Amino acid sequence: QVQLVESGGGSVQAGGSLRLSCAASGYTSNRCMVWFRQAPGKEREGVAAIYTGGGSTYYADSVKGRFTISQDNAKNTVYLQMNSLKPEDTAMYYCAARTWCLIGGSWYSSQLYKFWGQGTQVTVSS
Repeated sequence: QVQLVESGGGSVQAGGSLRLSCAASGYTSNRCMVWFRQAPGKEREGVAAIYTGGGSTYYADSVKGRFTISQDNAKNTVYLQMNSLKPEDTAMYYCAARTWCLIGGSWYSSQLYKFWGQGTQVTVSS
């Protein structure tokens, strides 16, 4: 049984930083781990992805240069370091996983993901 558990959300002022964690269990193979976010009234959007097999990373244009996705394979955990946060980054952040990042569809297509965490709220005030 695959389980994804997010943590690290909170409230921060604009310009601040947060680090989100996604602990995965139930996996025995390499996979694509992705952070999505969803703000009220908006569609869920892909933020960043990493393929655990080789460490390839992918980012949405809106977060390039500010967010960094990384992994600790020994802990089966993926991180999202978020710097220079903006009010528009406010959203519920979700961790998701599937076998590949680019095969069978784009990494940012949420409908391709079967496994999801419960989400962690990030609020950025101006």
